[in-house]
Amino acid sequence: MSVALSTVLGMTGFSYILRCADETFYVGSTVDLSRRLEQHQQGLGSAYTRRRLPVQLAWSNEFARIDEAFLWEKRIQGWSHAKRQALIDGGFEAIVGWSVRTRTARRSASA
Repeated sequence: MSVALSTVLGMTGFSYILRCADETFYVGSTVDLSRRLEQHQQGLGSAYTRRRLPVQLAWSNEFARIDEAFLWEKRIQGWSHAKRQALIDGGFEAIVGWSVRTRTARRSASA
């Protein structure tokens, strides 16, 4: 591993969810949350948020390493709007049991 890469991986990182003006969510990760939020607000963030301004921070979490934050970003991007909303409303505890496998097992057990 190069020195530059090991330095970046050693940095803390943030995963975040923005609520866009059209009520959709945008999920990202960064090492500098306040700078990244400012970029989004100025229309310098992603093309997705640029077309949906203004945006507001709905949820964020700090991780010990940026690669962990990036992995959570990718995980959350695959979630439904409802599951993202549950995370925003109740944190990680609120989404325990949201997997398709768990929901299917619950439905089968109650039938």
